[in-house]
Amino acid sequence: MTGPAAKGRMAKGLEATGLVIDVPGRPDGRALDLAIEPGQRWGVLGPNGAGKTTLLHTLAGLRPPRAGEVRLDGRGLSHWRRRALARRLGVVFQERHDDFPATVRETALIGRHPFLSPWRQEGPEDHARAVAALERLELSHLAERELATLSGGERQRVSLATVLTQAPDVWLADEPTNHLDLHHQVAAMALLAEQADRGHGVMMCLHDLNLAARWCSHLLLLYPDGEACWGEAEAMLTVEALESLYHQKLMCVEVDGAPVFVPTR
Repeated sequence: MTGPAAKGRMAKGLEATGLVIDVPGRPDGRALDLAIEPGQRWGVLGPNGAGKTTLLHTLAGLRPPRAGEVRLDGRGLSHWRRRALARRLGVVFQERHDDFPATVRETALIGRHPFLSPWRQEGPEDHARAVAALERLELSHLAERELATLSGGERQRVSLATVLTQAPDVWLADEPTNHLDLHHQVAAMALLAEQADRGHGVMMCLHDLNLAARWCSHLLLLYPDGEACWGEAEAMLTVEALESLYHQKLMCVEVDGAPVFVPTR
């Protein structure tokens, strides 16, 4: 695979070699051999239960694979110290559960924790990063609000702001547009594209085919039986492939040079 030249400290990106994700009760599917290289925007598409969230958690080192290996910069994730790995990989979860009360600003600052020693508090640079992230996600006016008082969409934007404050080399985002209105869906996708343009690798699970068509450079299609196919988005975005993936008839039209998929009977 090819991609923009690596920038900064990221050299080889995140690679899956012979990777079989562990979905309970499902036989082994096709092993994944792919790399999220700097500058690429990967979208993961598939119906409910296909294993999209399991894949992202496996790529993040949060659950073990059934087979194969995930490597960052050529080193298996098991050989990384957790703090060092947390400086490099950022995860936007589909849903977040906060057990302790915290403001929006305090939550965004969690993104800096991998960079702090156990007894060190956040410094001016850490606070500046959090302030900039909240402004980027249009959350500045909510900075002192308790997280528990926010809507689902506002909480999702806080999750994005927290990872932006972290500033990882690789973004793994599980349905980053979950709960968001149209304006903020576009803003979230633009943020992820901006991260890729800056030389980071991005992989995101999506349900909206049209967001994937407009914003992703590469796509991975996951099937409920464990089969998969992947490649550049232009080659993957065919009516035949997507109808097979979702068992749904589709019509494709072109708008501003991009395909738009509409379900039909």
